[in-house]
Amino acid sequence: MTFVRFAVRRAAEMAVTLLAASFVVFGAMYLAPGSPASFLLTGRSASPEALAAINSQYHLDDPFAVRYFAWLGNVLQGDFGRSITYRTDVSRLLADRLPTTLLLITMALFVVVLVGLLLGRVAAVRGGRTDSAVLLATTFAVGTPAFVAAVLLQGLFAVRLGWFPSGGAGDGLVDMVWHLTLPAVALALYLIGMLARVTRSAMLDALGSEHVTVARSRGVPERQVIRRHVFRNSLGTVLTTGGLVVSTLLVCTILVETAFSVGGIGQLLELSTSTKDFPTVQAISLIVVALFMAVNLVVDLLLPLVDPRLTLGSRGSAG
Repeated sequence: MTFVRFAVRRAAEMAVTLLAASFVVFGAMYLAPGSPASFLLTGRSASPEALAAINSQYHLDDPFAVRYFAWLGNVLQGDFGRSITYRTDVSRLLADRLPTTLLLITMALFVVVLVGLLLGRVAAVRGGRTDSAVLLATTFAVGTPAFVAAVLLQGLFAVRLGWFPSGGAGDGLVDMVWHLTLPAVALALYLIGMLARVTRSAMLDALGSEHVTVARSRGVPERQVIRRHVFRNSLGTVLTTGGLVVSTLLVCTILVETAFSVGGIGQLLELSTSTKDFPTVQAISLIVVALFMAVNLVVDLLLPLVDPRLTLGSRGSAG
């Protein structure tokens, strides 16, 4: 399959998936109990006229199909509507908070890739006690939820030792990196364990392959065997977990941002869900779906470059 044909096919698939996701995202909020009007009234009783005015202002009394297609048309033009809670454009809210979340996810992803690959490689190559120690550490990491890791890290390194801030996002790039270090580690801990185990398993499989045996019999230096024939051949398997890694980061960001009061879109989503801020929840949910699909597309495009045995669109199967 040529690159152009693959790209066109995937673009069409993404468009259809996003359309279906938009319907689910838009309709899901209306199935939940409560309404934006109840939040705006803050528990006060209101006359039927006042309630009707609120519903009319936010088009809550329009038929579902009318609301959906009006919202979809605006989204296609880049207009996500107006936040019911913050009384401002959702696009402005996202523009203010999205950079913080993207920086947090980028830092966490960097930690996951660096530490996860290193631990997996060391465990597979050295074996013995080192392998057992890595397995024990990764078992602890995988068994620690992100919100538990956030509480533990915050209590030890922020409250007791005072090495890092206990919350907030900071001002300026350097200050933001300092503030987001603990949240990034809390976000990355589970995925470090998962990626290390995947890397270890893939490298152990590669170590037992025939071409590695042949390379060793020809006197190829062990370091070169590990680098060119073992680690490189295992990257295809590792890369296929990329979508799972990013999706986990996106989901767990909500918990970590709330614990550290980071003020990104994860915390915004949590607050908007509790206050029935339909436009904000719908916008963030749709963006998360789009990001997840984009990551999977990038993974599919990179796989043939990492492992020439694979073709475009084939995950884990030989081309």
